[in-house]
Amino acid sequence: MIKSLQFLLVLIALNIVVSCKEDITPKPSAFLRLSYPEAKYKSVNEDLPFSFEKNDFAKHLGVRQMPGEQNYGVNIEYPNLKGTIYLTYKSIGGDKARLMKFIQDAQNFTQKHTIKADEISEQVYLNDERKVYGMFYEVGGNAASQSQFYVTDSIQHFLTGSLYFYTKPNYDSILPAAKYLEKDIRHIMETVNWK
Repeated sequence: MIKSLQFLLVLIALNIVVSCKEDITPKPSAFLRLSYPEAKYKSVNEDLPFSFEKNDFAKHLGVRQMPGEQNYGVNIEYPNLKGTIYLTYKSIGGDKARLMKFIQDAQNFTQKHTIKADEISEQVYLNDERKVYGMFYEVGGNAASQSQFYVTDSIQHFLTGSLYFYTKPNYDSILPAAKYLEKDIRHIMETVNWK
């Protein structure tokens, strides 16, 4: 009986010595790696007063005529990213006051995001060759829209665009998708041709 008790104690002591290794530490947090396909652009030539190029990754939802003379809406949806770029076209009709109102509305629309935005950076866009002039806005923080723009020829055409996701804004979570779509928005601006 004593020998079995000694054997059991030796076995327990040996188990404790062998099982005692370094302290177990949890694995460090990992970051989700998101990869998106390389953008391949194709021209969109709908029955609109302008044309542009869109990413093949996007689903073009077609054109809807809005109230007013030559006012159009175009939705470019990205189902895999749960986001949409909304384009709105309005005819200026040579009316300088109308142009100023459209520009002011576009700027005010962007400034409404200052409540939730950490920052809003503006970048002027000028292309004299194609007569496309405008502004690109990048909105940082938990705002509803991360990127917005407007472009015009200053005489006949005015186009605005905004990026929205179908989720509650959480800037850290949507940042990779927002950056990917920001490139598409810039490409739309850079490829607009007035008809």
